[in-house]
Amino acid sequence: MNMISSLDADEAEESHSIPGSMHVCMHVIRNIHSDVRARRTARTLAQAGCQVTVVDVTSTPLLQEPVNFPYRIQHITVDPDFDRTRFAQGTWLKALSIFVDGTWTLLKQPADVYHACELTALPACYLAARFRRKPLIFEAYELPLQDIPHMTMSKSRRLWYGLMKMCLKHMLTRCSAVIAVSPPIITELQRRYHISRAILLRNIPCYRATLKTDTLRQQLKLPASTRIALYQGNLQPDRALDRLVRAAAYLEPENIIVLLGQNIGTTRAELEQLILLQKVQQHVKILPPVPYEELDTWTASADIGLTIIPLDYTRNMKLCLPNKLFEYIQAGLPVLSSPLEAIQDILATYAVGKVVPSLDPAEVGIAINAMLNDPAELACMRANALRAAQEDLNWEQESRKLIGLYCTI
Repeated sequence: MNMISSLDADEAEESHSIPGSMHVCMHVIRNIHSDVRARRTARTLAQAGCQVTVVDVTSTPLLQEPVNFPYRIQHITVDPDFDRTRFAQGTWLKALSIFVDGTWTLLKQPADVYHACELTALPACYLAARFRRKPLIFEAYELPLQDIPHMTMSKSRRLWYGLMKMCLKHMLTRCSAVIAVSPPIITELQRRYHISRAILLRNIPCYRATLKTDTLRQQLKLPASTRIALYQGNLQPDRALDRLVRAAAYLEPENIIVLLGQNIGTTRAELEQLILLQKVQQHVKILPPVPYEELDTWTASADIGLTIIPLDYTRNMKLCLPNKLFEYIQAGLPVLSSPLEAIQDILATYAVGKVVPSLDPAEVGIAINAMLNDPAELACMRANALRAAQEDLNWEQESRKLIGLYCTI
């Protein structure tokens, strides 16, 4: 496999530059304003000299985009309920309609490169790139078709996944490059699909110097002595959040768990019911999501960050390198994680966290207590995290690989 390293990207930048006339057409099946990663990619390419058009899908297009946007946005407008249900209802009709509209919209763009963000955008980008004989870049946010256990899928979703499995190898082998978010996912993509060229582009935020805050304690009206273990991210069934609730029964009096994020389906209601059944109302607090631009302030008010991700849910979960990990690090939070390969590597390399050996609630609760009860070690890991974010784990460094790739197109 040809995998572009940071050194390769540096050499590409030194020997090539992206032509100012290069027009990159990105496609994402959601509102671009809700996709932080796609926005970062589009802005980076535009600032590197490309003309960038993003074709997104939304039920709420802005009448006028902000004047400071360095790229153009072309909306595909859908029914008002799409942002809420996506493909949960009327899967085939929605998918077919968006695919047709997306392909037609992409073909009308005078693009030099087509860039598909996530698997859902790949078929339309593939057809447009083949028809116009242009390079195609596929950016995989996760391991394709491995995000949901087979037994939990509806019949229509199983049929769609089966169809996509047959098409995926054909499409990926015709990509100029594939971008993935973790080293294990790149390895797995190469094993499954024999991809000729891949780059690692981790989901790391742009660097911002972050000061310690007290936002969570103020919001929850907690005393200053309270120590907070924070989970931030979607509240959804595949995150094993019920185990965190059960782990709360083993927390010491001044330690609490805060779940901060967007509710998916009935997850929040189920967690609230479990909190009552376990009688841990004083140890588990749930808060709604906050704007991404404000998230670092909330994150920085916790004491540790949690990536307690189940090992037995899907292959994709085992190989992930979630954006919350890097958000914790940038905010200076030591991290407590499941024993996941990609996350363990980051924690060990930068000495910014610990791994809990299993997801048994008692072990998780004891591990949270142990971290929160050692202020000297927390201070050391916090210093390591802030230094890693400033020197290495930031988008300014990571994006050089993206620019290096486009320099070679």
